[in-house]
Amino acid sequence: MSPDISHGDSVFEKKTLQAIHKEIQHVYLADNRPWVIGYSGGKDSTTALQLVWYALKELPKEKREKPVYVISSDTLVETPIMVDFIDRTLGSINDIATKENMPFKAEKLRPLINQSFWVNLIGRGYAAPQQRFRWCTDRLKIQPSNRFVQEKISKYGEVVLVLGVRRQESATRAQVMSLYQIPNSVLSRHSKFPRAYVYTPIKDWTLDDVWYYLLQIPSPWGNDNRDLVALYQNAQGECPLVVDDTTPSCGNSRFGCWVCTVVTNDKSMRALINAGEEWMQPLLEIRDLLALTQDPKLKPIYREYKRRKGFVSFKSDGSGVISRGPYKLEFCKKLLKMVLKAQMHVRKQGPDPNMWLILPEELHEIRRIWKTERGDWEDSVPKIYREITGENLDWVNDDVAFSSKEKSLLMEICQKNNLPVQLVMKLFDVELQTQGMSRRSSIYNKIDQIFFEEWRPEEELLKSVNKMGSRNDV
Repeated sequence: MSPDISHGDSVFEKKTLQAIHKEIQHVYLADNRPWVIGYSGGKDSTTALQLVWYALKELPKEKREKPVYVISSDTLVETPIMVDFIDRTLGSINDIATKENMPFKAEKLRPLINQSFWVNLIGRGYAAPQQRFRWCTDRLKIQPSNRFVQEKISKYGEVVLVLGVRRQESATRAQVMSLYQIPNSVLSRHSKFPRAYVYTPIKDWTLDDVWYYLLQIPSPWGNDNRDLVALYQNAQGECPLVVDDTTPSCGNSRFGCWVCTVVTNDKSMRALINAGEEWMQPLLEIRDLLALTQDPKLKPIYREYKRRKGFVSFKSDGSGVISRGPYKLEFCKKLLKMVLKAQMHVRKQGPDPNMWLILPEELHEIRRIWKTERGDWEDSVPKIYREITGENLDWVNDDVAFSSKEKSLLMEICQKNNLPVQLVMKLFDVELQTQGMSRRSSIYNKIDQIFFEEWRPEEELLKSVNKMGSRNDV
């Protein structure tokens, strides 16, 4: 029998814990749709998962057959302390579930390597995310969770997504939850998938309800919930499972990404360092540098004047100011060195001597992008990795790639003939990429695209704009 943990002005004044368990059991047994529970390691998702665990444990074994998937998103740039905590917790959940014949299966989700944070930022040169351009949320969080949900829908037909979200979190969250609520049901419709339903067992809980529950009811998989209190000191919330773009940034939270630049000041990482985690200082320096690149006055230092497709875009305010493109390749090289140095540092000073801040698979993809899209004939990634780590990865040799010697020769020839060296390099790269193909018709379109790019130097372009008096004439 579950205890009555009624206290003060709370949800427990209206419902006993047993009544909450009964509701969970009713929803679980109502159909054959499997459950997917979003778990971040924070207080709300922990509360939702505990409630479901204890409610299902009260059912007879033969009624606990419907699978319950516990998923946790790993953006590959999560705060290292939380990565370790989540890994240990997911392992404990799976171990205890097996021992107690519970239907839970915990899995960690990751973004596709070609869409990871470092591949996009260091590889493609994407500028650090900001409030108006949070490209990271979709690629690192929404897409991995949506792929998992879609996979289960394809297998089972329909699913129920269990989320630890509360109306009290924000007015926007409350509005979204009400918008998709199914009349006369505890379920809501998913904002994207018509065959997915959302169940929010703690939607009416207060913050006090959550903490009171966690401190009164022990973790069924062996964690000490009092550790969450320590994790939340000086923090401002958690990152729930992100399934749409209404979820706010988690940059102020210890449960967010350590590279987050959507917020102005990363209070959580500074608090961790002040609390004794000095090994995280190089991570904070990288994060602060990325935030610095968002300063409008400093953008010309770090970012190209052309967009990734080769054209120049101006701000819409009529000022004639260029809307900058991706990070310059030289700055990306600097960032790669900083990340690798930080990785060496945290392995020596941090909790895990095998910690990866940037995975080998990401390094291989960055190398590919630099060589095929950014004109890195020097093949810099293996050189930088060897310079910083003293080691080599299993690099794939490219016998037909151009070298730095050939680039030097090309630069000399282009200077004599007054030609943009990057233009000629791109033409060579297109030829190299299509070499050996049985049908090379696409090469003509690619060549046309290269010739249509802006090849004037930035200074010459701006003089032309000022002389003509209109950027539309460029």
